[in-house]
Amino acid sequence: MKLISWNVNGLRSAEPHFLEFLGSENPDIVLLQEIKADPGQLSCSLTNLDNYYVFFNPAQKKGYAGVAAYSRLKPLKIENRIGIDRFDNEGRFLELIFPNFTLINIYMPHGGRRKENMDYKLAVYSHLAKFLRSGGNKDMILVGDFNVAHKEIDLARPRQNNKNTMFTLQERTKIDELIDLGFVDSFRVLNQEGGYYSWFPYGFRARERNLGWRIDYEFVSKNLKSKVRSSSILKEFGGSDHCPVLLEIDL
Repeated sequence: MKLISWNVNGLRSAEPHFLEFLGSENPDIVLLQEIKADPGQLSCSLTNLDNYYVFFNPAQKKGYAGVAAYSRLKPLKIENRIGIDRFDNEGRFLELIFPNFTLINIYMPHGGRRKENMDYKLAVYSHLAKFLRSGGNKDMILVGDFNVAHKEIDLARPRQNNKNTMFTLQERTKIDELIDLGFVDSFRVLNQEGGYYSWFPYGFRARERNLGWRIDYEFVSKNLKSKVRSSSILKEFGGSDHCPVLLEIDL
């Protein structure tokens, strides 16, 4: 199975890039974050694709957040709430339940500079851990934009950013907690090298200079680790400040 996750930073503006990408990569499932649109605001090219079931969870606030899923496989069930009102109203979650595995698409809050926003982010991580714990020992894939660089190897300038949002010890510990639940970072299963990033700030020629952060992940249950065939960052695709991330897994 070929699965791709991508924060498109606005699906309407990314439409030509997304459709080109879909045609060239031909994935079985695509999970999108930060779509910033309701289905009614999107063209038929994005809402009615041949051979794909399409699911949206937009934010109540127009032009903000939201996630989507395109799947060749028909899920048995779809969930779009995790149990935190603010988070659920921002359209940050989709759970697709298939016969032999469960797939979660998540767009975590950024955290920002204000304490209340960071508290919100950390609370969502804690609630997510409880949610995952309650799911038992299912084969699970957890993907999306987590807005945290887990380790120093996951950003170009760790020393300059060690007190900045997305790389504080509090946030990084939340990724540790997810891993302690029995998840594996699929990218690090096959690649322990530095220099691979999925998000590049606008300006300063950051992408060209490879001054980025790896904050987009595809976690898999430990019992799926041996089934991971490839995991990579598709840096060649434009249209967003994030790169698509690819997981190929035997399921």
